[in-house]
Amino acid sequence: MITQTPKGTRDILPSESYKWQFLERQIADLCADFGYKEIRTPVFEHTELFQRGVGDTTDIVQKEMYTFLDKGNRSISLRPEGTAGVVRSYIENGMASLPQPVKLYYNISAYRYEKMQKGRYREFHQFGVEAFGSKGPSIDVEIISMIKLFFDRLGLKNIGLNINSIGCPVCRKQYNDKLKEYLRPSLGDLCGVCNDRFNKNPLRIIDCKEEKCRKVTVGAPSILENLCEECKNHFEGLKSGLDNLGIKYNVDKNIVRGLDYYTKSVFEFISDNVGAQGTICGGGRYDGLVESCGGNPTPGIGFGLGIERLLLEMESQGIVIPEQKEIEIYIAAIGEEADIYAQKLVFDLRSKGIAAEKDLMNKSLKAQMKYADKLGAKYSIVLGEDEIKNSKATLKNMKKSEQAEIALDSLYEEIINRR
Repeated sequence: MITQTPKGTRDILPSESYKWQFLERQIADLCADFGYKEIRTPVFEHTELFQRGVGDTTDIVQKEMYTFLDKGNRSISLRPEGTAGVVRSYIENGMASLPQPVKLYYNISAYRYEKMQKGRYREFHQFGVEAFGSKGPSIDVEIISMIKLFFDRLGLKNIGLNINSIGCPVCRKQYNDKLKEYLRPSLGDLCGVCNDRFNKNPLRIIDCKEEKCRKVTVGAPSILENLCEECKNHFEGLKSGLDNLGIKYNVDKNIVRGLDYYTKSVFEFISDNVGAQGTICGGGRYDGLVESCGGNPTPGIGFGLGIERLLLEMESQGIVIPEQKEIEIYIAAIGEEADIYAQKLVFDLRSKGIAAEKDLMNKSLKAQMKYADKLGAKYSIVLGEDEIKNSKATLKNMKKSEQAEIALDSLYEEIINRR
């Protein structure tokens, strides 16, 4: 039906859009404090970018992307995540010549054809950060501390941090050989997807949510015990940096993340709250991603945070988001002359930053006052012939039922003084 949203999408109505606006302001302020600047990339890209960037062995690329041929017979996909598009922009726009590290953030809609769940839609929204050029663990610590501070500012409680290292291509190859040796006798007990992953990307089997696969991998060798010296030192540097900032964490050897581009540090912030358990935010390093997309070898790190999931978490914890600016004054008018006068008065107040309203529906005075009450207006005045003639009116406090006579030419000052 044309009067219904497509499955997996929804409208964000005025009754809740103020919550999104609040988070967007908080995100912008947070990123400014950390020196990250906003980037806006296209909602669709060449499909090959996601095949290279996200990984052609991932569920996202194999099953979930919205892909189509455009009128030039080119394969185009709606973005399923934010990192690949930012990497493409970094390369295309020559950002490697900028002072390093290049620190960027985005607030986007993204698209995946996946099973609907609470807080998970096929069109979803994501806040993410990407940093390019720094290879040491200090930037890892900064990224994680950024998320921690964001959650603290929002008032979130009981959010745990899990970290891991999945090594680099050198030590990952050696580990994959050991992992395959461990898994080979149990291939018949793994799901079909994990059987496909066995040769392409066996590390992803550790991340499988199927119970039968979890049973097989419970005793699998840990990649932490198979890191090369460089990756081991990097992970120790990450832990030392978090310790230095007093950020608590848990080392979880089973975190591998769902995208192929990750290397070394990976992390997740998990909710421990009853009824809202699950990953709120995740990320990690991707030191080979820029090169695989056609750029020069460039270290990188980032994270993605689902806005829908975050709002659900805030709601579950009883965090009240301030509503949008309320109407400070409603000006009711009796008659055409008063309506013209009210129009000018409302415009003057708005031009000075006062949220003001008047009737636009030719309502009766009684209906206008009911409307003012529904709007939640703090004050109201009624204009008629006498008020205009005397340039005075009665200012009523709608919440306290108090009133006082004031001069119309000092209405702005009266409202400011009563704030």
